[in-house]
Amino acid sequence: MAELTYREALNRAMDEEMSRDDRIYLMGEEVAEYNGAYKVSKGLLDKYGPTRVWDTPISESGFAGLAIGSAMAGLRPIVEMMTWNFGIQAFDHIINHAAKMYYMSGGQFNVPIVFRGPNGPAHMLAATHSQNVEPMLTNIPGLKIVSHSCPYDGLGLLKSSIRDNSPVIFMESELTYGQKQEIPDEEYTIPLGVGEIKKEGKDVTVICWNRMVDLVRRSLEPLEKDGIDIEILDPRTLQPLDEELIFQSVRKTHRVVVVEESWSFASVGAQISDRVQKECFDDLDAPVGRVNLDFVPMPYNEHLEELVSPDVEKVCQAVREVCYL
Repeated sequence: MAELTYREALNRAMDEEMSRDDRIYLMGEEVAEYNGAYKVSKGLLDKYGPTRVWDTPISESGFAGLAIGSAMAGLRPIVEMMTWNFGIQAFDHIINHAAKMYYMSGGQFNVPIVFRGPNGPAHMLAATHSQNVEPMLTNIPGLKIVSHSCPYDGLGLLKSSIRDNSPVIFMESELTYGQKQEIPDEEYTIPLGVGEIKKEGKDVTVICWNRMVDLVRRSLEPLEKDGIDIEILDPRTLQPLDEELIFQSVRKTHRVVVVEESWSFASVGAQISDRVQKECFDDLDAPVGRVNLDFVPMPYNEHLEELVSPDVEKVCQAVREVCYL
């Protein structure tokens, strides 16, 4: 076992896959000479050279299109978005070409590509640098969406994403790159579409992913003082969603709260709530609770940012409400 930070775990995943398959290359802004804006690609240029680790111009639309074309031609690119706020510039290529190419070509062209980078709010980056694009992209057939919560999962899921023949959107968080966890020395992968129970519980299923898993863990102590034993469920992959695991947990606890770091309207949490009420209606003892960002542009001011974001108090309040406390 070795203790790795989140950035080191992602780096190891790319390194192992690039060593395994010489069709894999990495491209993005500052991924080569600068070792990545968040140092996720540290050392890869020195090991694999400039033909497999490329610095790009500041043109997400341009290099996303280039990467998709190369994937259709047989390569397997990893594209780093410095932030998914910038990745919005590439949505035309991602949505209209990467996602649809296999279908529109009648199965003649796979697009084995990973678009990865930090998503959602970070800290005092204001409205245009704090957007969560998960709800936008989970609504596009042909894309697989991964949004994970710890270094162990990040490493295993990134390796599976790189090996997948479909385009994969891989969501990280700027605020977790320094998080540490012990990682096995031996190689491993985690299959896409398989969630995990992060903590067993009997009273309420709290469904959360990415940075929200840590937030919910911080809510454990005050809820335990109320005598509430929560189950923490991390889907890990949002598209496809491990619905069966969710339903099994709900049928055990009979109460659900969904915690996500995005706006509530037409979000992933809204879809989960709809599926739960349809498939587990008779098992529910309370309406599905939800915790989201307030429906406003993200403020720059630190205190206002905290005000509109999910926090321990909001999670505890939502859990207590479904337990009628």
